[in-house]
Amino acid sequence: MTGPHPSKHELEGARVYVHEQDPESGAQVTHIDVEHPDINEIIESGENTYVGGKDGGVFVGLDDEMLDRAEAFLDARREGGQGEGEREEGTE
Repeated sequence: MTGPHPSKHELEGARVYVHEQDPESGAQVTHIDVEHPDINEIIESGENTYVGGKDGGVFVGLDDEMLDRAEAFLDARREGGQGEGEREEGTE
């Protein structure tokens, strides 16, 4: 499924880059970077996961520990007034 949905929670300001091989920047191979500080609330620096292709983009699979952190992240967002499909005004 692509696009907004009540069960999807947008990470506003996320940046996606195709990072070409460049040893000066530390990129030993060309890869894709997805950057947003909240991602580290779910996938800690140095952890590995898997990515699969889907129509319109990719999905990132999570292991059990990451799933627990993702649920805690979503619970915190809901308690803060965002979540369950709510969006801040003007973000669609």
